[in-house]
Amino acid sequence: MALHFLLASASDAAVGDVVTLTGGEAKHAAVVRRLRVGEAATIGDGAGVWLTGVAEQVSPSAVDVRVSARSEEPAPRPRIVLVQALAKGDRDELAVQAACELGVDEIVPWQAARSVSRWDGPKAVKGRERWATIVREAAKQAHRSWVPEVAAPVTTAELAVRASTQRVLLLDPGAPTRLSDIEPDDRDLVLVVGPEGGIGDDELARLSDAGAERMLLGRTVLRTSTAGPAAIAVLSVALGRW
Repeated sequence: MALHFLLASASDAAVGDVVTLTGGEAKHAAVVRRLRVGEAATIGDGAGVWLTGVAEQVSPSAVDVRVSARSEEPAPRPRIVLVQALAKGDRDELAVQAACELGVDEIVPWQAARSVSRWDGPKAVKGRERWATIVREAAKQAHRSWVPEVAAPVTTAELAVRASTQRVLLLDPGAPTRLSDIEPDDRDLVLVVGPEGGIGDDELARLSDAGAERMLLGRTVLRTSTAGPAAIAVLSVALGRW
């Protein structure tokens, strides 16, 4: 399989053009991925444009790829949105990485009541940037034409507002309805995953009252790092993506 790279300016390239990777992307291609002259490569802009070409010049500072084909993939509809509660250690980061590889379309950090990790002030900016970097690298690994957005962190109150206008699905081990029985419509599916201690009773009540649907993923209780990716797989089947 051809190596895949991301370049914002790829959106302007046409068949026959030479697209040049520079900076960290060029170094990654030449040193880490060991791309060689004559090898195939794909380049995307992260917003649907997909270029296929052959490397004509490779160095750690610049990689030239001659474009042989161009296509544009429309954004997925309806979208799958993961609202991931902040978690201790790297568990939330593992969830974000796997979710991106499995096809999530947007990721929203959630400061849940039981979240051990707290994003306050400058830490919120750094945390969001860290998640965006993880998403970008996972999107390249998975050869995705669309790179998911990492939204600003939300509170439970902000989630409740979202639940009043969108289809919000709460993963809850005590829910009466199985996620695998869901019948999608044209609305985005906003999946909410709690932290290590789960979603609090007050939060469940507030979000449910706002219109969120409580959903059972399975008979076992998964870690916060695996619940979201597992649910995304279920929704991908329901939406006909898989």
